[in-house]
Amino acid sequence: MLHVLYLIGVAAFAASGVLAAHRANMDPFGGLVLAFAASVSGGTLRDLILDRHPLYWTHDAVLLTVIACAGIGTMLYLRRWELPQRSLMVVDAVGLAVVTVMGARAAVDAHVTPVAVVILAVLTGVTGEVVRDVLCGQFPPLLLREEVYATAALAGALCYQLLHWLQAGPTLTTVVAAGVVLSLRLTAIFRDLHLPRLQSVR
Repeated sequence: MLHVLYLIGVAAFAASGVLAAHRANMDPFGGLVLAFAASVSGGTLRDLILDRHPLYWTHDAVLLTVIACAGIGTMLYLRRWELPQRSLMVVDAVGLAVVTVMGARAAVDAHVTPVAVVILAVLTGVTGEVVRDVLCGQFPPLLLREEVYATAALAGALCYQLLHWLQAGPTLTTVVAAGVVLSLRLTAIFRDLHLPRLQSVR
C-alpha cells in the first residue's frame, strides 16, 4: 500500500511538472523533462544525503513508467480541455504530501536523528517544486514566496516523527502525516492564506 501511495504522489508531481511547462509555453519534450525533474529531484537529493546507492529511481521501472504515463496523459488532456486556475497548486499539494512523508519514512529507516528526519522529509517534499519552478523561469520559486508550502511539509514531518515515536503503525503514520500536509496546503490555497512577509527593520 505504501508503494502505491508513493506512486500516486510521484504521478501528481509529474502532472504538476507538465502543467507548469504548459503555462510556460514549453514543447512536449520540455513537459516530460519537468515531469521527471519534479518527480525524482526530492528523492534523489535525499538518497545522496543518506549515501544510498543506487538511486531509488534507477532500478524501479514501475516508477519511471508511472511518471511517463502521468506526464503524457496530462499533455493529452491539455490538448482538449483547459484545467481550472488552481489545478497546478492542488495537484502539487498531493505530491508534496505524499513525497514528504515518504522522505520521512526513508530517513527513519536510515536510523538518522529525529531532527535529521524532519529536515530530510521537508527537503524531499519541496525540492521537486523548486527545480520545476527554476526550470520554468519562475523566481522566486513557490517555496521562497509567502506561501504555506514548506511549513505544511514541516508540520507533516513533525507529525510523522511524533507518531513514529508513539510507535504507531507505518501505514497509519504515513496516511495521517500526509493528511496533515495536504489539509494545510489545500486550506491555504482555497482560503488564500499566506505567511507574513519579511519587513525591513528601520
